[in-house]
Amino acid sequence: MAHSLSAKKRIRQNAKSNARNRWRKRQVKGAVRRFEQSLGTRDFDAAQQHLQACYKILDRVADKGLLHKNAASRRKARLARRLSRARTDA
Repeated sequence: MAHSLSAKKRIRQNAKSNARNRWRKRQVKGAVRRFEQSLGTRDFDAAQQHLQACYKILDRVADKGLLHKNAASRRKARLARRLSRARTDA
């Protein structure tokens, strides 16, 4: 247990940022899930819109430092490739 005021404040700050980071990760997972569902139903217009939303969320998460910028870029490329392949298969 922390005794000094600064250590107690640090614990509060860590809890707050931990909650924020978990929320951001849930946002990414939800956006990707919506994209995959629209791919599964072969609704490519909706999939394109969900892909744009994924891009926006991944960029924001990478800017905040929760995800490395190259990891975000890699995820975006993989999602775009999945949409492209689904369109050519249809």
